[in-house]
Amino acid sequence: MSYGATFPLWRAASGGAWRDYTRHAFVERLGDGTLPRDAFLRYLVQDYVFLVHFSRAWALAVTKAETLEEMRACAATVHALIDEELHLHVATCAAEGIPEHALFAADELPQNLAYTRYVLDAGHSGDFLDLMAALAPCVLGYGEIGMRLAAEGGETPYADWIATYAGAEYQRTCHDVGALIDGAVARRLGPVPLESPRWPRLCHRFATATRLEIDFWGMGLVG
Repeated sequence: MSYGATFPLWRAASGGAWRDYTRHAFVERLGDGTLPRDAFLRYLVQDYVFLVHFSRAWALAVTKAETLEEMRACAATVHALIDEELHLHVATCAAEGIPEHALFAADELPQNLAYTRYVLDAGHSGDFLDLMAALAPCVLGYGEIGMRLAAEGGETPYADWIATYAGAEYQRTCHDVGALIDGAVARRLGPVPLESPRWPRLCHRFATATRLEIDFWGMGLVG
């Protein structure tokens, strides 16, 4: 499924960081099943906290939007994060004896703080496009990772995680976010966005968020 026209351009502009993110050792060990369970749970707890802040960032996008179409798309993404994606984290951790109130109260590790606050700052200090560029690596990167790992089809105890991001519902979210970004770019930068003086800054936003994703995976591997 296509994630739009802007995403491939931002992904290419991020250089080797994109591969380092989407093929990080943490990701590869998820796919082949060699990731230690404690590393996965450590990541999952932190990702729950991350998604709470990520939902706030998408809610902020509603206030930064310029059209009702943008507002509706951002509001739908908030719903998908809070009512759908977080369910995986809650259910998996509950099976390990970690209740949701403990997830919500978990201390944020430095890598988590750095990433979530960068995204929120992009929204508060910039405009809608700044926020979209900072949000895109997580949403669309997970969709890309999920599809690849599902296609590789390795035996792994993390099949539910892979299925969540490879599934039709999440892939539809990625498609919709890609279309939202394309529309927002065309509306604000015109038909040839690469010629806009804002384009390099948006690419830098995307690349910075991608590097923060790399650190987030690394956090999961450090016990």
